[in-house]
Amino acid sequence: MDKTLHAAAKAALTHAYVKYSHFPVGAALKLKDGTIITGVNIENASFGLTNCAERTALFTAYAQGYRKDDIDAILITTKKDRIVSPCGACRQVMNELMPADAPVTMVDATGNHTTVKNAELLPLGFSEDDL
Repeated sequence: MDKTLHAAAKAALTHAYVKYSHFPVGAALKLKDGTIITGVNIENASFGLTNCAERTALFTAYAQGYRKDDIDAILITTKKDRIVSPCGACRQVMNELMPADAPVTMVDATGNHTTVKNAELLPLGFSEDDL
């Protein structure tokens, strides 16, 4: 596990806006140039308008001009004592915006972690080839 990435994701947890679920999630995206971009979940009273930490980090990277080939890895952490994986919406966005072989590390509050390749999170995912 990348300790620098983990520290960045943990620090980001304090910025989560989780007024309704009280379930903060932090994500840290590592770019090939060494840049780390963090994201947190930001909720809304209209729950469908909530944005997850993974998507926040990815959208921020893209808004700054980075693209799929610039991304090295992502790490996601929560305050739960068990590993929590990305939701379906995040898996779909990660499928399109991140390299298939990019490591996705999920870390619980005690430091237990697991890492999978991005492509493993969404087998048979919908892509631009399906349009």
